[in-house]
Amino acid sequence: MQLEELRVYTLSMEMGEKVWNVVAEWNYFEKDTVGKQLVRAVDSVASNLSEGFGRYHYKEAINFGYYSRGSLYETRAWLTKAHNRGLITGELFHQFMMEINDIVVKLNNYIRSIGKRKTTE
Repeated sequence: MQLEELRVYTLSMEMGEKVWNVVAEWNYFEKDTVGKQLVRAVDSVASNLSEGFGRYHYKEAINFGYYSRGSLYETRAWLTKAHNRGLITGELFHQFMMEINDIVVKLNNYIRSIGKRKTTE
């Protein structure tokens, strides 16, 4: 299996690009404070998945899955701040939250599947 075949990875990559495009439109102050943190958090979701995938050891893959999940929750917090500060609309905020909820389910299933593969090897 290739990393790009993992739906959770492709959804994470897509969300990173969507967030990047939104933040790119912000003024300097907003980009420098909330924007940088938000982009780092959302990019870290896919980055940690790929690093864990490349380690070829189930324990490390699981740990990086947990890091990825932490970054996803951090993304949620930064999006909430962006919404509360009027940087993104309510509609966009809810769209991102729905995407995060979908990704977190897939991410949890992926982490669980790594543990199951370990027990069958």
